[in-house]
Amino acid sequence: MLVLVTYDVNTETAAGRKRLRKVAKVCTDHGQRVQNSVFECLLDAAQYVVFRAKLTELIDPETDSLRFYQLGNRYTNKVEHVGKHPAFPQDGLLIL
Repeated sequence: MLVLVTYDVNTETAAGRKRLRKVAKVCTDHGQRVQNSVFECLLDAAQYVVFRAKLTELIDPETDSLRFYQLGNRYTNKVEHVGKHPAFPQDGLLIL
């Protein structure tokens, strides 16, 4: 399923900046950045549970926020994009 993840981490303190880097790293490990604090992640149900738990543990719920949008497996007709596209499609083949 395609999951859209957005986050807002308070960076007024050194601890906040550290949390931001950690949240971004976890998101990068599981998906593709499409905007500064927005990631598209193709995950199965078990991967989603682990991913969500990792992010939830990292943030400070008093000052930070996470939003998860589950677009499902038929996401291609739910996403409309205008402008520059990401480097590669989420469901495409990536050869390194």
